[in-house]
Amino acid sequence: MQTVVITGGTDGLGKGLALHYLRQGARVLAVGSTPAKGEALLAEAAAASTDGRAVFVETDLTSVTAAKELIATIESTCSSVDKLILCAQRYRLFGSRTVTREGFEHSFALAYLSRYVLSHGLRKALESSRQPVIMNVGTPGVPLGRIHWDDPQLARRYSGTRATLQSFRANDLLGVAFAALHADTPIRYIGYNPGVVSTGMPNHLPQPLRAVTKASFALLAASVPKAVAPMTRLLDEPPDAPVSAYRTTRRVPLSGRTFDREAALRLHRLTQELVDAV
Repeated sequence: MQTVVITGGTDGLGKGLALHYLRQGARVLAVGSTPAKGEALLAEAAAASTDGRAVFVETDLTSVTAAKELIATIESTCSSVDKLILCAQRYRLFGSRTVTREGFEHSFALAYLSRYVLSHGLRKALESSRQPVIMNVGTPGVPLGRIHWDDPQLARRYSGTRATLQSFRANDLLGVAFAALHADTPIRYIGYNPGVVSTGMPNHLPQPLRAVTKASFALLAASVPKAVAPMTRLLDEPPDAPVSAYRTTRRVPLSGRTFDREAALRLHRLTQELVDAV
């Protein structure tokens, strides 16, 4: 039986992927921070007769400590992990800068640091499976945003958009660094841009932008089941390359500053120092 770990696994794309793999007979660990959403997923899984293979793991992924504890929990209950799918994200495009209890800017912590910790921390569990794959869901192929090397926590000149875009670019570099650092690993690392998908993302926006975004989603966004289909094809038959990137079904070339190897290794060193200090 396959074991699939999904962060952000109780909502949107993460939930869609969780239900897909439960239907395929896998054991799914859906990681989320909201008990009500976790209970709703378990109820839906039970109604589909998934034989208790759905597990909700409540975790605050804005915390590096909690992410490390999650790794220990997974390693103690699972002999291996076949697929690690990183979807957890909460858009904070507006409002003032917020820091976690460990002192990290919120978007940097949730959308990047948690993915860094889980990618490297679950490597041995993944390498114990037959065809291990990590999918990091973000925006590869979109040349917006950059790493603010002199101020990665954006203590100066903060904006929600700047923080969100930095986390996306950091995740592109995370995949490149992972492949460079673990050259002999059988893990295939995929950066994946699902395009515009009809999820609950607009709920985090203020009015009237929320209403406008919901209206545009109704016209332009793909449904979750439609968006999940190409993702599962890649997850079930990953590319031969150690690291790759896709924008829906189109492969994105790993070129330019977005995927620069030296920048990726520089970010890895910076991040490792931050994680080790917690």
